[in-house]
Amino acid sequence: MRLQNKVAIVTGGGAGMGLAVSLAYAREGAAVVVAEINRANGEAAVQAIRDAGGQAIFAQTDVADSAQAAAMVDAAVEAFGGLDILYANAAVQLVGKDARAHELSEEAWDRTYNINIRGVWLCAKYAIPALLKRGGGSIVNVASPTGLLGCAPGFTAYSSAKGAVYGLTRVMAADYARDKIRVNALIPGATETPLTRELFADDATRNSLIAATPLGRLGRADDVVGLAVFLASDESAYCTGGFFPVDGGLTAI
Repeated sequence: MRLQNKVAIVTGGGAGMGLAVSLAYAREGAAVVVAEINRANGEAAVQAIRDAGGQAIFAQTDVADSAQAAAMVDAAVEAFGGLDILYANAAVQLVGKDARAHELSEEAWDRTYNINIRGVWLCAKYAIPALLKRGGGSIVNVASPTGLLGCAPGFTAYSSAKGAVYGLTRVMAADYARDKIRVNALIPGATETPLTRELFADDATRNSLIAATPLGRLGRADDVVGLAVFLASDESAYCTGGFFPVDGGLTAI
């Protein structure tokens, strides 16, 4: 019960890696706000947590919308009395629309940036005052190898937005360290989730990613759980501004 008496928000918490983390945080004793744009997924996640004896509420949230990001935090405070953890996971990858720079539409660029970096910032913007009231806490941003390496050719908007997550993580870690708010990034590799289903449906793409991963397989949603719990818990009390890969060795080569 490493998160006992803590309150956590998980954005995109109703599917894929976000769902795995929502369930894990609840198992570790946290009260969880499942912040999810898809109501059916979000409510199903909450029910699964409650069925297992945990505490959870659903907050329908488009992270790119300022009012909804603020309401998400308000819901956590109203339901559970405060906030200790923000796991910023919600993202999009526009397969078939993201493209090389000169072929990329402004619409695809704007949608990707609105969710994948503006949404991360907005959630932090509204979560941080609640964390300050608790005397500190943990923010875990979900980054990507694509923000470090040119390993996703043709995904210009996604790769560059995920690159911005690293910069945001660094500056927030420096800004809030004295306030006892730790800010780190978790870096999943090529992981099978609803977000990547369409991408991995192409056998050539799937096989090339497996071949590029030293452990020789794609990631599973549960692979991120160990680090996600560690970074949220007091076990990582001396960790801030860090980048923690869960990528099968992809970024090691």
